[in-house]
Amino acid sequence: MKHSSIAISNLDFSYGSSPALNDINLEIPAKSVTAFIGPSGCGKSTLLRCINRMNDEIPIAKITRGGIYLDGIDIHDSSVDVVKLRRDVGMVFQKSNPFPRSIYDNVAYGLRLQGSLPKSVLDQSIEEALRAAALWDEVKDRMNESAFGLSGGQQQRLCIARTIAVKPSIVLMDEPCSALDPIATAKVEELIWDLKAHYTIVIVTHNMQQASRVSDKTAFFYMGNLIEFSETSRIFSNPRVKKTEEYITGRFG
Repeated sequence: MKHSSIAISNLDFSYGSSPALNDINLEIPAKSVTAFIGPSGCGKSTLLRCINRMNDEIPIAKITRGGIYLDGIDIHDSSVDVVKLRRDVGMVFQKSNPFPRSIYDNVAYGLRLQGSLPKSVLDQSIEEALRAAALWDEVKDRMNESAFGLSGGQQQRLCIARTIAVKPSIVLMDEPCSALDPIATAKVEELIWDLKAHYTIVIVTHNMQQASRVSDKTAFFYMGNLIEFSETSRIFSNPRVKKTEEYITGRFG
């Protein structure tokens, strides 16, 4: 499996005439967890969605300067297949979004889009994805049941399994635990820590404690600007910028 690094260079992004990101420069290392933190509306989810070009679906959204590079390749180059890009750069959303299908068919969905696979290969790939998502033991005897019968935390781990089944190199997570209780959140956080051995992970979170627990590096955004980016331990113990310190100590946000 390829392990992609992400380079964001001089990126300006706007919704119509409203700037959302200003001159973002960021190097995200492969096989690591990078957290994006900052108050609501600061641009962190917008930047996350730039990485797999999900903002392309919004007519007024556009990059006005700069670029995003995966292993040195500009994701907006005319040679880039957007469907393949979104397979290589998986996305896990804030609210779990299983399909109204069986547990098996949820994980099989992306694999089937790639073409016809022998059932034995499909079965093995699904089991591997569910094991990687720490869900196999809980669902192996329920594979033909509806995904909606799972708990919220299980549904989110199912969505993670569905994302990694197609073997992406990058997994983007947009507040994946915001709708979960503390026990389910702990399971997903433990999973994120395990998955970084195989994937480059970028997580948007409002939860300071979560960022400090799961990430290797943290980027703090404020009003569309990248204020500070460093090792997570440094950001939370000795930030260089006063605004970062004010945010992580709860003085605003």
